[in-house]
Amino acid sequence: MINRRTFSKGAVLAAIASPAIIGRAVADDEIRIASILDLSGGLDIYGKPTQMSMQMAVDEINDAGGLLGKKLKLITYDTQSNNQLYAQYAQQAALQDKVHVVHGGLTSASREVIRPILNRFKTLYVYSTTYEGGVCDRNTFCTGSTPAMDEKEPLKWAIKEYGKKIFSIGADYNSPRIRAEWTKRYAAENGATMTANEFFPLSVTEFGPIITRIQVEKPDFIACCLIGAAHLGFYRQWAAAGMLNKIPILGYSFGSGNEQQMLPPSDSEGIVAPFTYFMEIDSPENKAWVERYKKKFGANALPQNCISMGGYEGTMLWAAAVKKAGSAERQAVIEAMEGGASYTGPAGVLTVLGPLHHCARDIYLGRCEGGAFKILTKWDQQFPADAEGKCDLLKNPDTNNQFTPI
Repeated sequence: MINRRTFSKGAVLAAIASPAIIGRAVADDEIRIASILDLSGGLDIYGKPTQMSMQMAVDEINDAGGLLGKKLKLITYDTQSNNQLYAQYAQQAALQDKVHVVHGGLTSASREVIRPILNRFKTLYVYSTTYEGGVCDRNTFCTGSTPAMDEKEPLKWAIKEYGKKIFSIGADYNSPRIRAEWTKRYAAENGATMTANEFFPLSVTEFGPIITRIQVEKPDFIACCLIGAAHLGFYRQWAAAGMLNKIPILGYSFGSGNEQQMLPPSDSEGIVAPFTYFMEIDSPENKAWVERYKKKFGANALPQNCISMGGYEGTMLWAAAVKKAGSAERQAVIEAMEGGASYTGPAGVLTVLGPLHHCARDIYLGRCEGGAFKILTKWDQQFPADAEGKCDLLKNPDTNNQFTPI
């Protein structure tokens, strides 16, 4: 459940429109952009703030005169955390609403539902979520971080700070599993050992046995990729067992659903997370953005994080490519993106790397303190090397694959 103290009902209602209506008329004086996100159901803790940041981007672009002399029209679909609706709305966006670009998908599963559909119907796709990496597809641009960006240096930092014995836990689906393979690889590169690698279904709420096992094995730290509301039970039970900060946690996902707001400091203090964005980033660009965000949605609006900020960044990066291309048509925008489209925003600089269709970008390491994050360090312009040597969409534009470290 979302902490009601962080929930601005009026702001969210203003930000989230009704699902698109079948048979929507297409106007020549507008550029159509679709969001396909989980705005209700179990994943809405990620979808709602993402929609809000995307709406903010569209409104700011329109307030500045639009794109190419045209207004942006944001068409919103609520998938209700149901992958069948992802498939339905991807087809509707491409064939009926004839959008120029789709932005959406939160889990890897939802991405892989809509990616082939948008490919088939030649509708550009921007996927902005921090994810497990490796997607190589000319129709898709991934603007979030990958393990080569948000695990490699942070894990090296944790090994130096805490020790070389790592206990890995995560949610039981493809993204955390692939992330765990990268953790194993980077651990070995730094002379460390992954002593365990355990996964839990998204519905699991009881973690007593694994906590007991961790207490017995006494690793130097935990590499954690638990996901969603049910898995908050781990942090609560970990703290109740008196383990908080006795064995440190490097949380690859902690904070991406605003967990730091849903848990009291007694359950979360000291957890460290490596992300592309924190609201606490101390830069003029971010401070100005946070001020605009709170002015638009209210002082108690849902906090933004590395996933939800992607709604804003992905939209702005795509808009920069449209301006560079002088057109919103798919092929022209693809070529502009591949030519090194760039956007500088509250999280820093995002630059598209043409062969990979991913962005180089800064990674911040934050420690949870009092329900917020203190930035400990930053790694500039980390390279998405997850598929390097395998993916080159400039040389092989017909490649359509997801490469993994296995």
